[in-house]
Amino acid sequence: MTEVLSTIKGPNDVRNVPEERLPRLAAEIRKEILTTVSHNGGHLASNLGAVELTIALHRFLNFPEDKLIWDVGHQCYAHKILTGRKEQFSTLRKKDGISGFPKTDESACDAFDTGHSSTSLSVAAGMAKARDLCGGTNKVVAVIGDGSLSGGMAYEALNNIGRFHTNVIVVLNDNEMSISKNVGGLANYLGHLRMSQGYLNLKDNVERKLSKTNIGEVLAKGIRKTKDSIRQIMIPGDFFEELGLTYFGPVDGHSVADITMALQAASKIRGGVLIHVITKKGKGYSYAEESPSRFHGIGPFRVTTGQLRYPSTEPSYTEVFKETVTELAAEYPDLVCVTAAMTGGTGLSEMARRFPKRFFDVGIAEEHAVTFAAGMAASGLLPVVCIYSTFLQRAYDQILHDVCLTRQHVIFAIDRAGFVADDGETHQGLFDIGFLSQMPGMTVMVPANGEELRRMFALAVHMDGPVAIRYPKATQDCSLPCGSDIVSGRCEERKRGSRVAISFLGPFASMADSVCEILAKDGIAPTVANARFVAPFDTEWIRGLAESHELLVTVEEGSAGGGYGEAVAAWCCENNVPLRVVNVAAPKAFLAHASREELLEACGLTAEAVAAKIRGLL
Repeated sequence: MTEVLSTIKGPNDVRNVPEERLPRLAAEIRKEILTTVSHNGGHLASNLGAVELTIALHRFLNFPEDKLIWDVGHQCYAHKILTGRKEQFSTLRKKDGISGFPKTDESACDAFDTGHSSTSLSVAAGMAKARDLCGGTNKVVAVIGDGSLSGGMAYEALNNIGRFHTNVIVVLNDNEMSISKNVGGLANYLGHLRMSQGYLNLKDNVERKLSKTNIGEVLAKGIRKTKDSIRQIMIPGDFFEELGLTYFGPVDGHSVADITMALQAASKIRGGVLIHVITKKGKGYSYAEESPSRFHGIGPFRVTTGQLRYPSTEPSYTEVFKETVTELAAEYPDLVCVTAAMTGGTGLSEMARRFPKRFFDVGIAEEHAVTFAAGMAASGLLPVVCIYSTFLQRAYDQILHDVCLTRQHVIFAIDRAGFVADDGETHQGLFDIGFLSQMPGMTVMVPANGEELRRMFALAVHMDGPVAIRYPKATQDCSLPCGSDIVSGRCEERKRGSRVAISFLGPFASMADSVCEILAKDGIAPTVANARFVAPFDTEWIRGLAESHELLVTVEEGSAGGGYGEAVAAWCCENNVPLRVVNVAAPKAFLAHASREELLEACGLTAEAVAAKIRGLL
């Protein structure tokens, strides 16, 4: 057990640590994070960079009465360790273990379940206003990264925090900005000056007293004008001041003392305050400091080398897409790519390198990304919008209103569709089939392997109107040979049988083959088809099944609610097709973190489970 960390058993214990021991505590927390993430995987660089910031916040706040809201939650590991979860931390992101994101079910010290960007400020504003209306006195602090400020929702919240005149402290964790020594020294000096009691007295007392007389009002206006002019030249927070927030900073984000002083000063201000702290991603681990993007979200790795413990031997769907979209860009000069702060994650690094003028990273702004693409499509370009399934949900209205309604030819490359395993409820990509397939004019395709992914994108280039291609965070089945040519709206029948048919959607070809092998022992020979299309699906093939089949089992990696199977069952009912349809899919629920294999098993998406279901139904 580490020396200082062993003294922290629960919330607020960090307040008892002597100030001179805080650097040691920070080092021990970093070691704990590094050790656990190296075995379990997780978000490393951002968490290593926020250790001192977290210590300072925990010495300033009183948990669980005070509320600390982490934006996204990529920086919450130290917070979990300091709130009594040190002994559980080794279970991070494991089935039935603690989540990699803030989770209210885990601890009362987690004020809100987060996982998507740019939400913390709105939550904080709501909590602060509720506190005021209920006569509370607790503190409300929101921590948001500079990347999350590229999301429009953050600015909507800032605008209202300034207008509501409620006490909210916003901590801007800036881990990208680089300030030179001269400017940094002066900015820090002015920041300390503004946080001094003398400055606060000037702001709260002197101007108010001077304003009581006519000549005093003139002097007060002069002081304010001079002060504002100096601030606009010397201090980078004028934008926030104009929104009605008091700006402190920049502050050294790796100095507990400096952050604490800023927090204490902010607590004396009426209204919204923004504290701008500068941190370094990956702090304390050289590999993460040098390559923060690679260590943002990483699988298990070896601490001594920074290399993955279990490197994949098969190409992922993302890697297949990376090659495919770059090849298509070389062939079609009107093809452009748009992503929302996920260049590497969506496989667009090579596209950005080879065709920089045709690549657009718009920041964490999915709504803008979609409508931006719609504008380019309306002007004759062919945009490919690359976004994770869970984040595409944020742009529902833009897809429906700005792409589908106007019939724009935009291709959506939907990565991480299906189970996203260790990241849990906020990141499972289970709902895109349901909302996309209901949109008029939208074509939705799901490849069974890497080769089908290539062919689907090649087909999508020549289609009209919006097209979505969804694929999982997986490597299985990517190397399986592709069968027949892909025809819009048609499935691929891989095996002909009788009585029962299996129509699978996505990377379940091997599983379907295993189901057939199991059922063969009972003399059951199913028909097997690769659905390929969710919208429009192959109604002609389904109608033909009814002549020699009594049961159709659909298999998909998505939510049963509004999914492929539900759509097929509804169509059969509406069109009097005498075929019983049973769907095997994820439940209509938010699924907790676990490995992909554990999630598949829990949802009955294994060969054994599907075979058993078919036996029972027959």
